Amino acid sequence: MAAAQLQVHVVSADNEVYSGVATMVVARTVDGEIGILPGHEPMLAILAGGDVRVTGNDGSKVTARADGGFLSVENNNVSIVASYAELVD
Repeated sequence: MAAAQLQVHVVSADNEVYSGVATMVVARTVDGEIGILPGHEPMLAILAGGDVRVTGNDGSKVTARADGGFLSVENNNVSIVASYAELVD
């Protein structure tokens, strides 16, 4: 049986910044930092400016800076839609 995973999309107003499979996503919302793991309850949150950290299935880490927008979680799909977003080295 395959381990549960998240399908993650980080998009800005004009392009898709990141798309991939992950085991964890951490983002800053107006209510504080939140961690999303497979099986997370459906939710919708307003993003605060800050980093979105994605941990891939192979342990790789991707960081995107995002500002303004929202984070949505449903059925192991995480969508982060931001006014501004870019990958950070």
